Amino acid sequence: MSESENPTAVLRAAVRERRMPDPRTRRALLESDDPALARQAGRILKNLAVDGERPREVEVAVLATCTVGPFEPLLRAQLVGAGLLPAVRTADYGTFDMTLATGSFTRDGDPGLIAVLMDSGYFLPGDFGAAEPDVLEKYVEARLEEFRTLLAGALNHTAATVVVHTVPLPAQVRDGIISVHARAQVVRSWYRLNAALLALAEEHAQVVAVDLLGELAEAPVQACDVRLHRYGDLPYGDGALLLLARLVRRVAQARSGLSRKVLALDLDNTLWGGVLGEVGAQGVQLGGLYPGNCYTELQRTVARLREQGVILVLASKNDQDQVDRVLTEHPDMVLRPEAFSARMVDWSAKAGNLRRAAEALSLSTESFVFMDDSDFERAQVADELPEVAVVSAAGDPAYLVDSLVRHGWFDVMSLTDTDRKRPELYRNRALRGDFSAGFDSSEDFLRALDLKVEVTPATEYTIGRISQLAARTNQFNLTGIRYDEAATRRMSEEAGHLVLSVSVTDRFGDEGIVGALWVERTPEAWRVLNLVLSCRVLSRGVERAALGWLAGEAARAGARTVEGHYRRSDRNGVAADFWTGAGFTRADSPQEPDTEVFTRDAATAREIAPEWIALNERNGSPHE
Repeated sequence: MSESENPTAVLRAAVRERRMPDPRTRRALLESDDPALARQAGRILKNLAVDGERPREVEVAVLATCTVGPFEPLLRAQLVGAGLLPAVRTADYGTFDMTLATGSFTRDGDPGLIAVLMDSGYFLPGDFGAAEPDVLEKYVEARLEEFRTLLAGALNHTAATVVVHTVPLPAQVRDGIISVHARAQVVRSWYRLNAALLALAEEHAQVVAVDLLGELAEAPVQACDVRLHRYGDLPYGDGALLLLARLVRRVAQARSGLSRKVLALDLDNTLWGGVLGEVGAQGVQLGGLYPGNCYTELQRTVARLREQGVILVLASKNDQDQVDRVLTEHPDMVLRPEAFSARMVDWSAKAGNLRRAAEALSLSTESFVFMDDSDFERAQVADELPEVAVVSAAGDPAYLVDSLVRHGWFDVMSLTDTDRKRPELYRNRALRGDFSAGFDSSEDFLRALDLKVEVTPATEYTIGRISQLAARTNQFNLTGIRYDEAATRRMSEEAGHLVLSVSVTDRFGDEGIVGALWVERTPEAWRVLNLVLSCRVLSRGVERAALGWLAGEAARAGARTVEGHYRRSDRNGVAADFWTGAGFTRADSPQEPDTEVFTRDAATAREIAPEWIALNERNGSPHE
């Protein structure tokens, strides 16, 4: 979308042509701070339908203690901006408690996400004595307990992820208490209320708590429109509702596996101040006073992202030897050479370098975020790789950190051990690439890798990583069914199902959990409902090893056959021949016309595990 194009006209064209808006338009929806534009966009997108390959869908139920107002279109615009196809429905006004108590939000089908919109009026009495803060405090505590009880009951009706948020205390209430001591007591009790709302996420695995109060403290928007509050029970201004819509979108984005994995960074006037080729290694601005402290803080933030699993790539037009000198020798450099899983430091076009980095890491450019100060470089990457999220490092360096983190590109539902190890895993991948160059055949290379595969029933500690793989794996995802954490946990506990994790180690280290299987078990057949495998371990035979292990367990349990499913998508073509390549034969599937079904005798299917892989079965058999 060019700057001269009318964004609403672009959205109307997408709706008319029954397609998702292009990546550049979607990114503009996410980055706009104009609630009027977002509201208009959300209304246009209400009738969005998509022909052909559909994007990931999300159904959201909005339950509110007040008038919803423009929150629905604001949320829809944010969800489409994230690449999701949303269906948003709202409960009737004035039915908040009843809707939670009866679970009526599931009457039209269980939603994937429930956004709870709350205002202070839900927790405050209609009238209270300002001279009796103890009474007010007890009332707030009682209302909190009522809400906690209603929420716990509602969770029995749904498998949805429920998003709750902190609630601001109106200035009219706070300033209407003239005793400074009583005012502090009331404010303190309100902070306890918000702390308790945040703690709901610790009490219930299905609940996610977001901090609207913190967002309002940082954003130049009015939290409350007093006139609209009195006129139509609409307590929040449009700017505040847009902030909340962004927070809910970030949850939906993470829940759907659309978070980014890679941060590609420029150097000059991005990770440090100044142009290295002009000022030399000693002249770059890092540390000390402004602006050097701004670049140091960005590097610290990037280092924290790396600690949480974000893969770092250098993308700089510079001389490699000068860059190495700064990375290695500069005393204020936070990010040393080993922090980067790939370094593209040369004078080539950055879009091409990002493609090469993606190939080296065996990742899609859709998983990249690119940060650069140059308008030209950002425009060139946005033009050639519109799927890349482009972040500006131009302007005042004091805002570098905010520009990078404010949109939640890297959000995940929970952090796993594999996430924390990911940067090192991808550095090891590059080492494997160098190692493979010394062998005459791929089988010789695979034997030399000393591969070990462990297939293990899901545990409380691995369910988060398994569901994360379901959400984020696209290429080797045999059916595209993305079982979320609640469904995965439920299946892992049922006698008729089995959920397995697949872990890999080799001579270069531990890859962690890289794959998963969801299996339906009957006395006669074990059916693989889905099998996913991280792209970083493809072509090593890991998927055959896992399937061979499963077939052996099925045969030991007395099952005669193993059945596999495949449903084609626009991304999983690499797995199209997996079942036939493993010796399975096609079977009729009248009940699932869009799914191909394959079968093989369980006793012979266990023989497909490659001989260069050692299968570790120390955890026992799942059928025992």
